[in-house]
Amino acid sequence: MSTNVLAIAGLLPILVALVLMVGLHFGAAKAMGIAWLTCALSAIWLWGLPPSYVLALSLQGVSSAVSVLIIVFGALLLLHTLQYSGGMETIQRGMESISKDMRVQAIIVGYMFSTFIEGAAGFGAPVALAAHLLIALGFPPLAAAILCLILNSFSVTFGAVGIPIITGFGASLQAFIEGAVATGSFQSPSHFLKVIGQAVALMHIPMVFILPIFTLGFIARFFGPNRSWKDGFAAWKFCLFAATAFAIPFLLFAWFMGPEMPSIAGGLIGLAAVMFGAKRGFCVPKDVWTFGEVSKWEKEWIGDSGAGEKVGCKPQTDFLGKRGVPSNLQDPEKEDPECSIKSPMRQFTAWMPYVLIGIILMLTRIDLLPLKALFNRYGVINFTDILGYKGVNENSIKLLYSPGTIPFMLIAILTIFMHGMSREKVAKAWRETFVKMKTAAISLCASVALVKVFQGSGNFTNPELIAQLSAAGVDSNILSMPRAMAEAIGGIVGSVWPIFAAYVGGLGTFITGSNTVSNVLFAQFQCDMAELQNLSRIVILAAQGAGGAMGSMICVHNIVAVSAVVGLLNREGDILKKTFLPFLIYGIFVSIVAYMLIAIGCFAF
Repeated sequence: MSTNVLAIAGLLPILVALVLMVGLHFGAAKAMGIAWLTCALSAIWLWGLPPSYVLALSLQGVSSAVSVLIIVFGALLLLHTLQYSGGMETIQRGMESISKDMRVQAIIVGYMFSTFIEGAAGFGAPVALAAHLLIALGFPPLAAAILCLILNSFSVTFGAVGIPIITGFGASLQAFIEGAVATGSFQSPSHFLKVIGQAVALMHIPMVFILPIFTLGFIARFFGPNRSWKDGFAAWKFCLFAATAFAIPFLLFAWFMGPEMPSIAGGLIGLAAVMFGAKRGFCVPKDVWTFGEVSKWEKEWIGDSGAGEKVGCKPQTDFLGKRGVPSNLQDPEKEDPECSIKSPMRQFTAWMPYVLIGIILMLTRIDLLPLKALFNRYGVINFTDILGYKGVNENSIKLLYSPGTIPFMLIAILTIFMHGMSREKVAKAWRETFVKMKTAAISLCASVALVKVFQGSGNFTNPELIAQLSAAGVDSNILSMPRAMAEAIGGIVGSVWPIFAAYVGGLGTFITGSNTVSNVLFAQFQCDMAELQNLSRIVILAAQGAGGAMGSMICVHNIVAVSAVVGLLNREGDILKKTFLPFLIYGIFVSIVAYMLIAIGCFAF
């Protein structure tokens, strides 16, 4: 069978997922399930693989997904616990007292706060939380949704303690990484993933500085009273201050610690620095900019959210928990008793769970400390030679080392006592977490199972497995699905692949709703493309990771979720039109950095 035919057949499951999710608006769980079935049937009929082997690969994918689901469960449990304890409300209200300038508020909430939440929780939480808070501060719902989607990008690669890199690449490239370690190119699988994280961080840095300025100009142009880019650009000093406060810890943690901490550290340290500076007027524009009177807003900006009613209610506590007097932004001299909602706890108490998470993650991720080795040694679940097929293994379920258990679940339980939660609220937090896990579990298991079949369909390397499959009549020289696609596409695009690599990652996130799943889907394909074009595999994989992050701007899942939060359902198309331009611009800068890294040769592997 020709390479082109195999490439088309390999592309079919991805096209099925795209058509079902984007064209027919299927949910991810149903769409990815059908896509997995398409991939499995192609593997059996066209590649001639035994059904039992395809089942073994699928079970390998499910076992890989379990490790991710543990993290997802822990992250959601912590988030819901903080929401029901009142901790998240306290955090949000503390931010309201910093500045009346909505450009400053946009950077603090949409950039810094969202980045921190992405690093700690991920999975759509940052966009929903930040957009909700911005509306409470008086932002038009449509502007809040677009702003949060655009700025929730560079942190996504390292979102939810590095899952897109650790699992996205670790689970899908397990055999390749083990081979790279065996040759001495890397000290360990974690070292391989750390190097990818270093390259990704460098690719994000230009947009870390450019995107905030662009976004404020963009929002001022389409939603400001004067419809002027200049009104947004006028806050460029504050944007650069925020970008610097984020970029320094972001780079340092990516370079020296690994992929778990860059977004958490950059977001938390940057947020503290920016809020401290903003309260003291550092780099804050002299004029106070707002979106103007609500009565002059265009109707389509508001949707069904009811925005404009008692907007701008000020908190009774500032960031340090000191008492203040609530007021209404529309009339600062007039108190509004209906806006006076007591903050349930002090800021220090509300932030303590996140502080503890940062401390525990650092203590368990530093190589020089004993906890990392200890957690990696105990509580590990391995699956080897699944259904008797040699080399079909899964070694990634680490119950102690998984951030889902320690620190997320641990801190969620401790928060019950720190925040004095009632049994009813605890039950609601756990119940909501389990409900939301159902769809995530189905879609993720189907996605990773698809990828394992995708990768295991050919290019066999294990001699014992080759013997087993040859005895069953399988052509041991047949190309795998991603390899066939790489060879077919490589013949068309040639050495200019770095231009397309990031956009492929973005397409994956657009389809699946997840940077992690995008990396799982396309990691092997990107790796094969790099090898065929004699390009650095680290750089191309990093471009895939960066592209998957920028794809969160146009991700259908995120757009639908934030539309529901801000009351703009059925307006998803309008949002996508606005976020598509920054998505394209982001890809250009990622491509430029990719070419520079290849030319310099600092990531030669």
